[in-house]
Amino acid sequence: MHSLQVPCTKENLKEIRYFVENALNRYEISTDDIYFIKLAIDEICANLIIHAHHCNHEDFIEVKIKNEGNTFIFEIHDQSNDNFNLLEYKVPDIQQIIANKKNGNMGLILVRKIMDEIELERCEGHNICRLYKSIPQANS
Repeated sequence: MHSLQVPCTKENLKEIRYFVENALNRYEISTDDIYFIKLAIDEICANLIIHAHHCNHEDFIEVKIKNEGNTFIFEIHDQSNDNFNLLEYKVPDIQQIIANKKNGNMGLILVRKIMDEIELERCEGHNICRLYKSIPQANS
């Protein structure tokens, strides 16, 4: 298992992306798959850091990466009391977003398209977001 804990600041998003890329480079995974996985992890972490923790450097976020055969499990832990539930998020109509010329609302759509499964859990005062991605050719 690979693990990284960082303060909730936007500057640490770069460190999280580097951590994810470095961990996945140990496996036979295409650069495209690594790029899309980094994008999904970055989106979840950015939303937590910016919206749930308001970039408070005294709060922390932890990213864990587990490999079980050809399935990767990405766990993102934080200790916010934010009630946002990604699983209940209703995907907006893309045509409506384009017509309204709105920025945003696309990140969570991408996360759902990139990852195979998403789980949320509240455990002992912290949140765990689990993202699953199966990559058949992944070997260590």
